[in-house]
Amino acid sequence: MRLNKFISHNTKYSRREADKLIEEGQVTLNKKTIKDFGYEVEEGDHIAVKGKPVKEHKELTMVVYNKPKGVLVTKKDDRGRATIYHKLPGKYRHFVPVGRLDYASEGLLLLTDSPEVATALMESGLDRTYNLKIDKPITEEMITAMKEGLVLDDARAGAHEKSKIYSMEFAPFAHFEIRAEGKNFTKLRVTITEGKNRELRRFFAHFDAKVLDLKRVAFGGIELNNLPTNKTRYFTRREYDDLHKFMKRRRTNAAIEAKNTANARKQEAQNKQEKTFDKQTSNSADKVAKKE
Repeated sequence: MRLNKFISHNTKYSRREADKLIEEGQVTLNKKTIKDFGYEVEEGDHIAVKGKPVKEHKELTMVVYNKPKGVLVTKKDDRGRATIYHKLPGKYRHFVPVGRLDYASEGLLLLTDSPEVATALMESGLDRTYNLKIDKPITEEMITAMKEGLVLDDARAGAHEKSKIYSMEFAPFAHFEIRAEGKNFTKLRVTITEGKNRELRRFFAHFDAKVLDLKRVAFGGIELNNLPTNKTRYFTRREYDDLHKFMKRRRTNAAIEAKNTANARKQEAQNKQEKTFDKQTSNSADKVAKKE
């Protein structure tokens, strides 16, 4: 893990603050000042900030948080807006959010003290379920796109104004249901398996529909249920067991993939070596034939 990320995940400092501390020479590696932001922290390294050792959090803790609207999922905002860390108790300062919910969205947000678990869950194809309301009746085009997926060369509608993501591919929704419909609105519950930037807002914006309300109610089998807004709860034993099984499968698959990649590279090198040998042998034979 990069040095600035290591500090951010295991202390109260944001990554930007960690960068500043490194730049100012207030971070040491094995008692020596280090100013390499991209240094990869290795097992056994002793990192300290302002002389205080940074302890890596080894035990896994998972928290379910019901994020309110009007709160950013970041450690610090340069415009001074409220973040989840203003709302959460201080003991969660070093926790990592699993993905994002934008400023106007609410609902289930997972937090963990394990960067590995956060990354694994963010990159997974686990179900994400949302209740949402759009400002127009549902159309056949929307239904077809939810069933079959959608590819947009220009997906900037519905995105944040500073977003640098232009094109986007939307996989078919895992599930969707229309829960209520009126002349000027539709309420839906949808389940998707990706967590792309403002994915649902961009999807419906393509059909000139604005998402008025967006609330995540489940992630990978973890449900919000009746957890009040701005409140937290820890995982249940069953939820921890399921997560440990998920991580075990992921690590096993990663090990298999790494082994297969190494074998493929080895075979490729061997084939290249044999090809070179055959070429050299062929050239030698040609030289002998010419002399004769």
